[in-house]
Amino acid sequence: MRVMFFGTGDFGVPALRWLANSRHNVVAVVTQPDKPVGRGKQLQPTPVADRAAIEGFQIIKCEDVNQPAVIADLREFAADIAVVIDFGQKLLEPLRSIFPSQGINVHGALLPKYRGAAPIARAILAGETRTGVTAFRLVDRLDAGPMLIKRETKIGPYETADELHQRLAGVACDALDAALQLYERDPLPPGEPQDESQVTHAPKLTKAEGYLDFTESAEMIGRRCRALWPWPGGRCRFVSAGGKTTDVTICVATAVPGPATEPPGTITSILTVATGAGTLELHSLQPAGKKVMGWRDFVNGRHVQPGDRFESIQP
Repeated sequence: MRVMFFGTGDFGVPALRWLANSRHNVVAVVTQPDKPVGRGKQLQPTPVADRAAIEGFQIIKCEDVNQPAVIADLREFAADIAVVIDFGQKLLEPLRSIFPSQGINVHGALLPKYRGAAPIARAILAGETRTGVTAFRLVDRLDAGPMLIKRETKIGPYETADELHQRLAGVACDALDAALQLYERDPLPPGEPQDESQVTHAPKLTKAEGYLDFTESAEMIGRRCRALWPWPGGRCRFVSAGGKTTDVTICVATAVPGPATEPPGTITSILTVATGAGTLELHSLQPAGKKVMGWRDFVNGRHVQPGDRFESIQP
């Protein structure tokens, strides 16, 4: 098939790489314009643009793909179908109509749950034990089209959003392959309508969600740290008995069975952390300005003792 690929973030990169080595013909890659990055605010291309350049694809950078002039230009490529993964813009009906098979999207969740911008983090935050990807037909409403293919996987007990993101990006290649096979047999496969009664939403993460509150349960804090890594991260402050402080981001932590007997945030005799309900075992964290390290390395490096504590950082 003649495919026009629409993507921006790194979730779509493995699928673009797969398409480059498939029997399909990528006629062009549409992505967002370069954005200023870092302290110097230098313009950098999107991850998809970087990959498209490596593969030698024609790249179109566009702030609004639904503008009539843009639609007219894209029509000239005579693509059979639009493939959309982590693009950041809707493809409305006038644009979809230029493709005989319209368009499909591959989303990092088991729809109809977790429609929206942050499905992977929201699934971990909600305590889901399974997730996956869904390939579905595009409609004007966000992530609401008929479902074509689902691929399901477990969420590991120590898996961060970053790790799950990378793993699901690989799963998306298999889902895309299966979906395109449907289109090779039927130019407009009907798919399965989504059950609107089961819809949940996955809005963008906010920086404020990263401030840890140790009066929450150990289970909730552990989920929050894994779901928000690497951004915005589960942030707090380590305070030693001598009063020295270090701002840290906790990457991976899990709840330990049994009640907490110390005040929330206190480091216990077995070097877990007391919370509002239960205790928290830390696995890895990142001190401000340093690399990620294991909890034991942090304990040894800073001579952590029972009675030291973690405090919330007020936003």
